[in-house]
Amino acid sequence: MARDTTDQTPLTSYEQMVAYLEAGNKPKEDFRIGTEHEKFAFFKDDNSPVPYEGERSISALLKGMAEKIDWEPITDAGNIIGLAAKSGGGAISLEPGGQFELSGAPVETIHETCAESNLHLKQLREIADPMGIKFLGVGGSPKWTLEETPRMPKNRYDIMTNYMPKVGTQGLDMMYRTCTIQVNLDFSSELDMRKKMQVSMKLQSLATALFASSPFTNGKPNGLLSWRGDIWRDTDNARAGILPSVFEDSFSFEKYVDWALDVPMYFILREGKYHDVTHVTFRQFRDGALKNDIPDPEPTLGDWTNHLSTVFPDVRLKQFIEMRGADGGPWRRICALPAFWVGLLYDDQALNDAIELTKDWSYEDVLGLRDQVPRDGLKSSIAGRSLLDVARDTLDIAKSGLKSRNILNAVGSDETHFLEPLQEVVARGTTPAEVKLALYHGRWNNSVDPIFDEFAY
Repeated sequence: MARDTTDQTPLTSYEQMVAYLEAGNKPKEDFRIGTEHEKFAFFKDDNSPVPYEGERSISALLKGMAEKIDWEPITDAGNIIGLAAKSGGGAISLEPGGQFELSGAPVETIHETCAESNLHLKQLREIADPMGIKFLGVGGSPKWTLEETPRMPKNRYDIMTNYMPKVGTQGLDMMYRTCTIQVNLDFSSELDMRKKMQVSMKLQSLATALFASSPFTNGKPNGLLSWRGDIWRDTDNARAGILPSVFEDSFSFEKYVDWALDVPMYFILREGKYHDVTHVTFRQFRDGALKNDIPDPEPTLGDWTNHLSTVFPDVRLKQFIEMRGADGGPWRRICALPAFWVGLLYDDQALNDAIELTKDWSYEDVLGLRDQVPRDGLKSSIAGRSLLDVARDTLDIAKSGLKSRNILNAVGSDETHFLEPLQEVVARGTTPAEVKLALYHGRWNNSVDPIFDEFAY
């Protein structure tokens, strides 16, 4: 998230919080696709991480991009920490360890979101190349220790850094040493939201397997295919994971609000200052728990919006739905993730087929799959079926959904070709992580350094 909100509208009722989510309902013809991707910045001469400050640095990259694309700088205590488009949406932001993120504008087609990502990478290379900086598309930092990883000067990250070790064992690794690709999609009604949340929550671990790309840590194999996926199993389980209520036939905006109300907060933003409020839940805040602790202690709509951005279920509900299961990867996968989810969720028949495919999967089944996938990838199983077989069926549904959309580019190609990287994974039967491990044990001679050449953007 590039910028925390400061909406001062008083938050006076439970109904307002529900209404905020309900406001995401929109006609199908207004559905959009928002794609986000993160990447690690490194110096190409020695594969070391790029610091925040200096002539060759993360801040210099942001300043160079601001000049090139004329986006508005976002600052925190005087430090540039991101850029925001002056019109049309879109932002560039920094994750805690300097991971460089594009949050794409909401667009109508996968052709557009792919073109947007490619343009961003082209512009970024023009700024970065003279500095000797390149970018790596993988799910986890393959070489740098946590101590070697830079830290970005962003106040909300300071609060999170202090809090994470209190609630899990892998929160700092999540913050500083992982990258993801995400896609944000729309819904038309509470029923449509429910269907999409249920299908995407059930299939999120399949996305983790298809995109698994984090088999190295501290310069050697870590025994996993998606280290990033495993990290989320013990980051902060009060605010992350799979929500049991999503599996209920009565799942609703209200039930998501009820869950989020009882998640501990991270911060309150008042007059540009971040206040650490990790000791209270949002419900306790509403009940007056911070009256003697912060200025202007009455809740605002901005507080609620910011809080919703700091809960981390595998599928996150805002005024749209965020798919959060995929590791970062090379540029073709930036286009493949929205193709996968749009194909499944934006065509009515495909969505019904996906519901049918997963209808017998219980919460316990899905939780078990989530535990298997980081280590076993497509060799995992659910409800008596191999995940590889499920992947074949799911990709067939996604392809049919994209074909039904029949949205063509300038040369007459529809959106189905964006699924090709995932179809290759299924045809091969091995994850991207297993490909990298084979290279490590073969041509790379037990070194991770070649990954910085062969998987850089």
